[in-house]
Amino acid sequence: MIVSVRRWLTRLKFTVMFFVLTLAVYYLFQVVSGWVEPAQRYKEPAGKAIKVFQQHTGYGEQSTTLADRLLLFYWYGE
Repeated sequence: MIVSVRRWLTRLKFTVMFFVLTLAVYYLFQVVSGWVEPAQRYKEPAGKAIKVFQQHTGYGEQSTTLADRLLLFYWYGE
């Protein structure tokens, strides 16, 4: 059996380069995802935007059912 050192070095070089480039792409994706993700997801909206969901406890006000809320949603056409 003949073992070619040059062929094994080529395979080793390919494997090392594949591993290094895979790690580079992984860290690049982490940087890009951190850059794209908003800093504060749940802050109050600014400008003319309104907050869509408000959790009501039902104290001191008439609590509505989910069906009533859905009916109002379709009534206003939003």
